[in-house]
Amino acid sequence: MKTLSAANTDTGRKRTNNEDAFLIDQELRLYAVADGIGGHSGGEVASRIAVETLRERVREDRRERDPGDVLNDAFILGNTRVIEAGATDRGLAGMGTTLTAVLLKGTSAHLAHAGDSRAYLLREGMLEQVTEDHGVVAEQVRAGIVTPDQARRSPYRHIITRALGIERELLVDRRTIELRENDVLLLCTDGLTEMIEDREIERILLSSALPDAVQGLIAAANRNGGVDNITVVVVKVEELP
Repeated sequence: MKTLSAANTDTGRKRTNNEDAFLIDQELRLYAVADGIGGHSGGEVASRIAVETLRERVREDRRERDPGDVLNDAFILGNTRVIEAGATDRGLAGMGTTLTAVLLKGTSAHLAHAGDSRAYLLREGMLEQVTEDHGVVAEQVRAGIVTPDQARRSPYRHIITRALGIERELLVDRRTIELRENDVLLLCTDGLTEMIEDREIERILLSSALPDAVQGLIAAANRNGGVDNITVVVVKVEELP
C-alpha cells in the first residue's frame, strides 16, 4: 500500500500549553492522536505516554497477530502506564488521555479508540465519522435524549466516559475498514471538531492537498475561537497492492 500522510498540532488561541500528542510512523504504518486530561503538566505527560507506548508495543510485536489485538494490547498497556505514573507523582494524580489510532495492514485500516478524539473516513467526496465519542452528551445523543444541536451547547459536552488513566479496566472500541484507493483517513482531537462542523472539515479536505488541508483545518478552528489545543493527522491511500 502506498500512502501519503501529514500532521500538525497547535496550542489554539486560549490555552498556554499543548496537552495533545500525535504519532506518524510510516514504517509501522501507525498513526494516532491523543488529548491529555489533568492539571499542571499531567495532560501533556499522559498523552505522551499513550503515543509512546502505542509505538513501542506495535514495533515489538513481531508475530503475525491480528492488528486489532496488537492495538488493544497497546491501549491496555498505555492505560496501566498512565495510571502508574499518576500514582507515583502527586503532581500527575488524576491525569488521563484520549487515544485514537489506526494501523494499516494489507488493504485494511485497523482502528482502536477510547475517548472523544475522532477518526473520519473521506471516501468518494463524502466524510463519515467512524468512531463513536465516549462522552456523557454523546451518549445522550445516541439515546435520543438530546439533539446534536443541543449537544453542541451543553455544558456537559466535555465530560468523557472513557479514557486511558481513568480506571484499571479499559474497554477499547475496535473497527476494521477495507480501504479503497483515494480514501482519506482523518484523526483529530476535539479542539478541531468543537470549532468546525463536519461539512466544513469535508470541504477543506476535498479542496486542498494533504499538508495544506492540515493547516487549513487548524486555521479554521482558530478562526472560530480556538478554545482548545488542535491536532490533526491525515492519511491518504494512493495505491493498493
